[in-house]
Amino acid sequence: MPVAELPNLLTIDQLAAHLGITPRHVRRLISERRLPFLKVGRLVRFDPQDIAQWLDAARLNPCRANVLGR
Repeated sequence: MPVAELPNLLTIDQLAAHLGITPRHVRRLISERRLPFLKVGRLVRFDPQDIAQWLDAARLNPCRANVLGR
């Protein structure tokens, strides 16, 4: 049986640097349950694939009418 490759999980500091925000803001998103995260014992970690999906879901596409000023 093949062994599944495990994702490289990110720390709070690594995710904050990737998103361009402070670690404090990441902690706030965690406490508000607005960000997908994993608990490994007492440690908080992030799956990069979950974060990519979260970012895609949060993306807002501009409405063409707003771009044209209508």
